[in-house]
Amino acid sequence: MTGLAHMLAFCVTFCALRGASAANNYNCNGPLVSALPRSSFQSSSQSSVSYAAHHAKLHRRDGAGGWSPMASDKEPWLQLDLREQMEVTAVATQGCYDSWDWVRTYMLFYSDTGRAWRRYRYDDGTEAFVGNINSEGVIQNKLSHAVRARFLRFVPLDWNPSGWIGLRVEVYGCSYKSYVADFDGRSSLLYRFNQKSMSTVKDVISLLFKSQQANGVLLHGEGQRGDYITLELHRGKLDLYLNLDDSRPRLSAPRIAVTVGSLLDDQHWHAVHVERFNKHVNLTVDAHTHHFQTQGEAYSLEVDYELSFGGIPLPGKPGTFLRKNFHGCMENLYYNGINIIDLAKRRKPQIHTVGNVTFSCSQPQLAACTFLSANSSFLTLPSAATGASATGGFSARFHFRTWNTEGLLLSAPLGSRPRRSELRIHDGRLQLTLHDSGRGSEEVSPDYTVNDGLWHSVSLEMSNFLIRLTVDSEPPSEIELSAALESRGNFYFGGCPTADCPSPNFQGCMQLIFINGHPVNLSHVQQGMLGNFNHLHFDTCAITDRCVPNKCEHGGLCSQTWSTFSCDCSGTGYSGATCHDSIYESSCEAYKLTGDSSGFYSIDPDGSGPLGATQVYCNMTEEKVWTVLSHNSTAPVQVQASSLQRPHVMVLDYGTSPEQLQTIVSRSEHCQQEVVYNCKRSRLFNTKDGSPMSWWLDRHGEKRSYWGGFLPGIQQCSCSLEENCVDMNYFCNCDADADMWANDTGVLSYKDHLPVSQIVIGDIGRAGSQAVYRIGYLRCYGDRSMWNAATFYQESSYLYFSTSPAEPASDISFYFKTSAPSGVFVESLGLKDFVRVELSSPSMVSFSFDVGSGAVVLSVKSHMPLNDRQWHYVKAEHNVKEASLQVDQLPARFLSAPVDRQLPLKLSSQLFVGGTTSLQRGFLGCMRSLIVNGRSLDLEERAKVTPGVSAGCPGYCSGSSSLCHNRGRCIEKSNGYACDCSQSAYAGTSCNQEVSVSFDKESSLTYTLQEPFSVMLNKSLQAESSSSSRAREDFSFSFITSQSPALLLSVSTLSRQYIAVIVARNGSLQIWYHLQTDRKPDVFCPAATNLADGRLHRVRINRVEEKIYVQVDQDIHRKYTLSFDGELVLIRTLSLGKVIRLDTFHEEVAEAASKGFVGCLSLVQFNNVALLKAALSNPGSSLVTVRGPLVQSNCGALADSSSRSWQDQTLTTNNGKKKHERDTRNDVAVIAGVVTAAAFIGACALAAATRLLYQRRQAQRDDVVKREGAHAVYMDYRTETRPHVSVRENIKEYYI
Repeated sequence: MTGLAHMLAFCVTFCALRGASAANNYNCNGPLVSALPRSSFQSSSQSSVSYAAHHAKLHRRDGAGGWSPMASDKEPWLQLDLREQMEVTAVATQGCYDSWDWVRTYMLFYSDTGRAWRRYRYDDGTEAFVGNINSEGVIQNKLSHAVRARFLRFVPLDWNPSGWIGLRVEVYGCSYKSYVADFDGRSSLLYRFNQKSMSTVKDVISLLFKSQQANGVLLHGEGQRGDYITLELHRGKLDLYLNLDDSRPRLSAPRIAVTVGSLLDDQHWHAVHVERFNKHVNLTVDAHTHHFQTQGEAYSLEVDYELSFGGIPLPGKPGTFLRKNFHGCMENLYYNGINIIDLAKRRKPQIHTVGNVTFSCSQPQLAACTFLSANSSFLTLPSAATGASATGGFSARFHFRTWNTEGLLLSAPLGSRPRRSELRIHDGRLQLTLHDSGRGSEEVSPDYTVNDGLWHSVSLEMSNFLIRLTVDSEPPSEIELSAALESRGNFYFGGCPTADCPSPNFQGCMQLIFINGHPVNLSHVQQGMLGNFNHLHFDTCAITDRCVPNKCEHGGLCSQTWSTFSCDCSGTGYSGATCHDSIYESSCEAYKLTGDSSGFYSIDPDGSGPLGATQVYCNMTEEKVWTVLSHNSTAPVQVQASSLQRPHVMVLDYGTSPEQLQTIVSRSEHCQQEVVYNCKRSRLFNTKDGSPMSWWLDRHGEKRSYWGGFLPGIQQCSCSLEENCVDMNYFCNCDADADMWANDTGVLSYKDHLPVSQIVIGDIGRAGSQAVYRIGYLRCYGDRSMWNAATFYQESSYLYFSTSPAEPASDISFYFKTSAPSGVFVESLGLKDFVRVELSSPSMVSFSFDVGSGAVVLSVKSHMPLNDRQWHYVKAEHNVKEASLQVDQLPARFLSAPVDRQLPLKLSSQLFVGGTTSLQRGFLGCMRSLIVNGRSLDLEERAKVTPGVSAGCPGYCSGSSSLCHNRGRCIEKSNGYACDCSQSAYAGTSCNQEVSVSFDKESSLTYTLQEPFSVMLNKSLQAESSSSSRAREDFSFSFITSQSPALLLSVSTLSRQYIAVIVARNGSLQIWYHLQTDRKPDVFCPAATNLADGRLHRVRINRVEEKIYVQVDQDIHRKYTLSFDGELVLIRTLSLGKVIRLDTFHEEVAEAASKGFVGCLSLVQFNNVALLKAALSNPGSSLVTVRGPLVQSNCGALADSSSRSWQDQTLTTNNGKKKHERDTRNDVAVIAGVVTAAAFIGACALAAATRLLYQRRQAQRDDVVKREGAHAVYMDYRTETRPHVSVRENIKEYYI
């Protein structure tokens, strides 16, 4: 068969199969139970003969009219045998006829053999089925995805409290045709091609498999040119290795796998579907799909001779890698539409069988049991019932799997009490402990991780004065005995019925339990014939991998226990329960408004969106805040030779992705990039036909030939636009083609085309042609989203925007101001789900939502009215772990999601802003900076075409002029505005006056809270019991010192806890957290360099529960983890400088505290307490204690000059290096430099004159504003010193 014929056959067969499948599913709803014989019904028990299982047919009145178990049955179930494997699409239930007995909720299990069961889960994770509300009504539940099984089991969860369990059932579906092959771990099927090799551009491979082995090759093929495809089960997950044309030599490059799925060795069927077209691949396991592109250079897969299924039969074949063969069953195996199992079954010549392959699935089903509770699950088995060892010792063997790091596996008494051996999981590893009253306790712990969710075998043997522990195939660990011991009494697996065993109990699955070499029949245990148990499920392993798919965003690492998962966000740039919230500001504008100065910063332009952060330089020395992005070629470049046929090409790399660049540019109000071209007999345009001879590419890779201005498409230079070209016959100076140096310099400012991604020079091929060009930095200012506002003046008006599909996490943030007592800010609906954020009362904001399990309301209540016509910040977030609501600087509210209902919001309607679909309870007032999932919504543009809504918001505090700086809050007044600096470490009418103090070795400043901090905190947490706040601190300061050691800041509590920030003996910065007085403190060293260098340093520290984020100067945020996430209980004092009472401090902190601090401190803020402001503004206050001299200083003012020096030094480093190289070049570059310098000097002179004029006008304007609003400006230091908890890691809510 030729390759074309093969592809045609594949298309015909594949389309036929899809059509047959669709037709089959369409009619797959017939009743399957009504015709079943009595023998197809089984149950855990029956209350009497008339309530036997075979009476449980829908609408039948035989016997007592249904099935009902015994009242003593702890684990009741009703089981159906459908006689053959069927496809099940729906189930229905009734109660017992004419009775008070019915089931209100139940679970559904399914199995191929009736031994190993799997619990059915809906696509949204729901496990419980809705049952009946009376005895006669029929409740049908359609399955969100069909299951293929022979056995079904109904397990009642809840029933009529006035009656008992009663069931009649029906199952709907159809027969299921399958082709099955059984591989024994040493066999395989080879599909051999009709030609030497097979080359395909498209492949579709589909199959179902089940196995109890975690490793095995399902499919393998390879070609001589380096192509290969391998589908392999590895550690319970599915790996796909796929490469196209790897003929280039490589130095033992490892093969990279794409991994999907988890826990695939659970003895249940799993569907696999691989689709490849050229280099694009979709790999689907069950319902989870992974999209990727293949390795290699080609677009076709070339496989030689054959494909093997079930293993690699020739391990010595060149180029293969040895793997274990598959041991299990495959069903409906198709390769490009060819039924491989059908061909093998009919012994067709294309299929060659290696080893023993049978065509029925005879894999043994191992019965497992699930220990459900870490507090109360246990299994008790008598040692006498299983036979005693001939030597008087004992042995126990079993398999287990779990995610938990702690749990008791086995406790066996040895002779008289309290002698016993305990086998437990401790810190993810096995630990065997022998308790002996005479010798104390001995223990061994193999260095082998067992909490990875995989099955592990354990053997515990006692004989010949030894206890031997063996796990999997690892070397055994032993404990020597002083005397022979024997086991007496019961073996306790997973826990104990009494408090004798240590906690926690085991939570996981066990199977293949042997005691003294005899297998334990778990069916007898379940039926009460052997031992005892509590909180166990039999015949099933209910383990779930909560990290597949990974619910941690932005590359966060997922870890899990049996009941939940957690995310490690270290190094991602994000924080939160699912790594959803960026730890960086979204723009340079936002950094300035939080009090920062010029320097390098990481900005995250789309916040919680997918793009991530990028580093930029923020120039804050001017009125406008400039965002500066450098690239790899900012220095002048001399072009040696080029032509249109072989042009000079320079590709510019900005060190960030095109998507990030586009977002930064689109969010900015203005962007520009300078292009300088010095030429000598080098034209930009052909003078004959006007075609470009040099050009540049925009950020999309499109060719552009204009060289200045903001109007695209005009092939001119700046001199033509300004009408000052040297020769007015040409549009560019260089087009005059003179034999002397000329210059064309332009500033590109059309945002849709910026930045320049590539420049092409093509006219340096003639004699005497020379050129030097330079592409400047990309420079942008303004943040369009920050002040994008709309005013709603009709209650029935609203704006609407499209919503995103269901995502693991979603967030909404905005600012509002209003005088109305209530109103809905945003609302979006789904079929069942909804989300709504509203002002529910004048002092309360509510966040309500429903993810399918009932409406939940989360509220934050303010002690001050929120309808005060001032700006207030709101952020609501929902993810699969929790929901949160934050309002201004009030403590955030958190609500954890139920363990088994960790679901995303599924919204189908549009997002309504300022109103609801019912046109009631609309919002009246202003909203701005509305951001949904990192995407800024353009309120102004939509408001322009919406009745009842206007673009923008009136008032002094509604613009982007930054009237109040450094977290200062702009307050609207009737005749002006005022700046509330209470949340700022700065002072002054505009919150821009630094507060700095010089200390000497005897100086100290202590701030005593009016009442214990935790008491005040609790008073502010008067909200629903369902919500909670979290332990957190947020503090920052700047300092200059040459002393070490030195104490910078300390926080002490009445319960002897403390936080201390010190400069250690070696000058490094150390942060001490002592939250548990009975343990050693946590010590972190974020800056190992010497900070006692007489230079200004800025420190920011933020804690959220156990996570600490630290930034020193302009360094990246460093993340640390505390050993304990408790709160500071009863905070009493905040101290700077020398501390007298040292009894609570550890030695190194006490030494630094006794030395005090010599130097300058500025901008000191702990949560919302500005310590230096409190001291200077309230010198006689009983809250402030000052010892020694404190002199007001200006050390913080050095920050700006330091930053400017740093900027100049950093941004000119490359230019300096290039300048040194240019000194050795010819006079061409010298002349170009002179021309550039002259242009630069002229530009500077013009800028200076413009600046002087601007300052004079600004001074006049400020004088008018100050006269108008002088009496409105206030500084209430009593308010400033009120301690609140800071609730935002990146304090965005403070800017107005």
